[in-house]
Order: sequence, then structure tokens, then C-alpha cells
Amino acid sequence: MTGYALRRDRLTQSAAMLGVDGFFITNPVNVSYLTGFSGEASYLLLGPELTLLVSDGRFVTQLEEECPGLPCFIRPPSMTLPMAAGQELGKTGWSKVAVESGHLTIGEFDAYRTLLPSMDWLPRSDSVEKLRMIKDAEEIQATREAIRMAQDALKAFLACLGTEDTEKELHDRMELLLRQEGAKGSAFPTIVGAGKRAALPHAPPTAARVDQEEVLLIDWGADGGFYKSDLTRTFAPHKISAKFAEVYMAVLDAQQRAIAMIRPGVQGQAVYAEARRALEEAGLASFFTHGLGHGIGMNVHEMPFLRPGQETPLEAGMIITIEPGVYLPEWGGIRIEDDVLVTPEGHEVMTKDVPKELEQALLTW
Repeated sequence: MTGYALRRDRLTQSAAMLGVDGFFITNPVNVSYLTGFSGEASYLLLGPELTLLVSDGRFVTQLEEECPGLPCFIRPPSMTLPMAAGQELGKTGWSKVAVESGHLTIGEFDAYRTLLPSMDWLPRSDSVEKLRMIKDAEEIQATREAIRMAQDALKAFLACLGTEDTEKELHDRMELLLRQEGAKGSAFPTIVGAGKRAALPHAPPTAARVDQEEVLLIDWGADGGFYKSDLTRTFAPHKISAKFAEVYMAVLDAQQRAIAMIRPGVQGQAVYAEARRALEEAGLASFFTHGLGHGIGMNVHEMPFLRPGQETPLEAGMIITIEPGVYLPEWGGIRIEDDVLVTPEGHEVMTKDVPKELEQALLTW
């Protein structure tokens, strides 16, 4: 049984517990996770006795290459995807189906209920997402490769800094370097914030020069095809000031204390609480305004999440970000982010080949 077949088997095993005959998978990321198909405009019907991908003629060759042996229904040009999926659902004989409520629009859901009035629908928002939390060996290796791309891109990035560089130029350069290192593209729009703009956690780049600012924050990651990486580093463009050192060391301490807690069985909210406790001791907790981290895989942000109220225990095979940040209005912000694998014995920091000690934060031009 292939890795994709094993994933489908794990999902269908939950059908009886949910009281459904099968699953109607419409989220393209989840379709890819369960089949290996990298195209779009395709839905998956999955039950204990049925696997059927509903697609169209544009992808016939691609399906043969990426999903050999996968049963498919190729809709004709006269049929829309909802029409084809509804037709094939009607043939299943299912009386109750789990549908991805987090992906279908209300209009699409109403259309299917009108088309199949006798079918009972169970809205589910996380059936596949819960499976995706635990990465298998191939997924972990794919994430390592996405991390390698991001780390190598940063090394090239730091080697070609110019004194007249702007936020926008640095943003564009990182996006290009990620592709040159083999990435499909950036995992998300690269964040470059200099000076006061570093206090905006998701600052869009501007034409402002960065070389004379006190702070330069860079958040970047590689899209390796299916799997992503996500890192943040904060630099001092021309000198490490006393304030930069104070805030930086507080954030680094919070991150290191949180990482030290990571092991199977620990709840996400407990790891978050340790980082916040460290920043409270430094008098900076009120400037830490977001969760501590999130799962990363086929999406940049996916389950589990490390924030208050998250009781999900960590398990071996999860890959999570740990990214405490302190954002001081009218000064700037410092965030340090690493991707961490939960192992049976504890954890592994996967993004270990990029600088993050204080003395490594000083840029050379």
C-alpha cells in the first residue's frame, strides 16, 4: 500500500465512528494530501469501498504521472465540476456523507443539497487536517528540503546586501533567491520590516531604505512543491544598540525556554505559557501580541496551534513553529522563529543552520 493509500485508509477508518458512508473532499490541499495530485479543480470521493477523483481533461496526463492507478472520472467540457461531482455522488448509494464545511461556500453547499435532496450531509472542518498534523517520514524529508532552500537563500541574501537597499528590494531579492535555490516559490509573501515598521508583525514592504535603521526583521520561507518552511530572523543593520540587545535577548530566552518544553504529551497552551512567562519576567509580555506558533506542512499555518486554550497534546511527527515576538510602537519589533520537529524523545530544531545568537544579528555591508 502506497503512502497516499495509507492516508486514505486512515481517513476511511473514521467513517463508522462519524456515522457516515464516505467523505467528499473539496479542499485542494487535502485532495493533494490524499492522492499526490498537484493540480486543481478536482474533488475526491472517498469511502471504505470507493476512491474516485473527479477531474477534467486538462489533467489526464498529469494524473497518470502523479497518481498511477487512481480511479478517476474525467468530466466532459459540457459538465461543471459541481455537476460531475454531484452525479458521481448520486451513484455511490451513500445516505450520509461528510463534507468539508471549512472549504465549500454556503452557495455550493446549498447547490449540492438541492441536487441530492435525499442525501444527509455531515459538516466537518478538520477530518483530514487532524491526520495532517502527524507527518510521516516522506513528509518530514520534504519539509527538510524546504528548510534547506530557505536557509541557503538567507545565506545568499546576507552575502549581497547593499547600503541603499530598500524593504521592497530586499523582499524581491529573497523571493528570487528562494526560486534559485530550487523552491517553487515563496511559501508566503516575504515580510521585510525596518525600523518602526518592524513593529508590524506582517509589515508589507515599502521603498524605505534599511541600512541606517536600528532593526531589520525578515520572515521568509520556501514552497518546496507540497511542503513549506517558515523562518524569521531579526538583524541590527549597522550596530547592536543597548535596547536592541535587551529586547533581542528577552525574545531569544523566551524562544529557547519554549523549545526546551517540546516533547510528546505537552499541550500547545503550556508551551505558549512558558514563552509568555519569560517575557513577563523581562517586562515585555504586553508587547507579545500573537500565538507562539503553529503547525507547518502543506499549509504554512495548520494544526496544531500554540496559543491559550489549545489543549491538543503534542505528538511525535508534528512539525511546529516557535516564534515569540516583541513589538514596540515607535521603535520596532524583534521576532525569532524556528521550525521544530516533535520526536519520540523530545524535539529537533530543524532550522539550525541560520544565525540567531546576538552577535550574529549584526549585518555587514
